[in-house]
This record gives sequence, C-alpha cells and structure tokens, in this order.
Amino acid sequence: MSSDAVAPVTALRPTAVEFWFDPSCPWAWMTSRWVDEVAAHRDLDVTWKIMSLAILNEDKELTDSYREFLPRAMAYTRLVAAAKELHGQEVVKRLYDALGTRIHPGGNKNRDEVIPAALAEVGLPADFARYADSDEFDVQLRASHNEGIGRVGQDVGTPVIAVNGTAFFGPVISPIPRGEQALTLWDGVVAATSFDGFFELKRSRTRDPIFD
Repeated sequence: MSSDAVAPVTALRPTAVEFWFDPSCPWAWMTSRWVDEVAAHRDLDVTWKIMSLAILNEDKELTDSYREFLPRAMAYTRLVAAAKELHGQEVVKRLYDALGTRIHPGGNKNRDEVIPAALAEVGLPADFARYADSDEFDVQLRASHNEGIGRVGQDVGTPVIAVNGTAFFGPVISPIPRGEQALTLWDGVVAATSFDGFFELKRSRTRDPIFD
C-alpha cells in the first residue's frame, strides 16, 4: 500500500446493553431512567429484559409486608413477559415505561388501576390484563430471570445490567443523574466492566428513591 493510500473507515459499533428489571422495583426504575438519559447522548443498543423479585425471593424468609407485595409484583412481571412473547421485544420497554410511571412517580399501588391504564397507553387490548394472573409464560419469565441472575449471582437484586457482555447488579442510584453527571457515571461504569477482575463496590444507602 502506498504511503498516501487512505485507510478504510471502521464504523463504531453501538455499546451493547442488556437491562433486567422488575417493574415494581423503584431502584430499577431509577437506574432505567439514567440509562435513558445516557442513551440520548451515547450510541447504546439496549435490550430490556424481565426479571422477578417474586422469583428471586420465593425461597427466602421475608417480612409480612414484603410477602404481601410480591403477588402484585408477580402480576406486573407476568404481564410484561406475556407482552414480549405475544407482541415482540419492541413492546417491552414501552410497557415498562407505562407501568413504571404509574407505580413509581405516580405512587399508585392499585394494580387494577395501573394495568388497564398502562395497556391502553401502549395500545394493547383491555383483556390482555388476564395475563397478569396467568402462568402461561412463566417458563419464559423464569428463563429471562435466570439468565440475568445467572450472570451476577444469587445474592443481588434488580436491576441487573450487562455492558458489552459483562454483567453487574446496579448501579443503585438516587436521584437520577442528568446531563454530564449521567455521562460521567456511565463512563465510570463502562470502565469498571472493562476489567475482568472487578467484582464489587458498595456503600450503605442513605436516601430513598427521588423520582423527580
């Protein structure tokens, strides 16, 4: 090749991101809004996947209040799992957004109000709500859950994120980082995942989720 030959231009590939969430988890919601913020400024290819706090905790000792919460959480995960199987991957994030907006910043704990409103927002028929109480897609739900948890271990929760194939729990954040702060955090996370020997960085939470 002559010295003045032009080298071929290699297109940069988007960063592959997999995001496992339970619609009921406020911490997953916070992290998902951060990923949305980053995606507005960085080239991300995000695949949204369902996991389940009910499945994660089904063999654990729980408080009465948390045990009472899990059937409602399972209803939302079953709904998203059914939507994915019947209507494809493209509906998963839209349904998550519709459910989560009502559950978290909206503060609505009534599933009989949340589910119909969310289905209407994404254009699914009202009778699709039956899948919230159906085990028809539990095999697929468990497979998705186990895929995420299997990448990070059983001693974590939701969310689970994989960046370019390297998975981790979290980050657990509050409030939602915006603008340059969001990008700075993202760059730090990507840097950490680039080192195969990095496993854990943690401190105790000192605040609740701040949705605004």
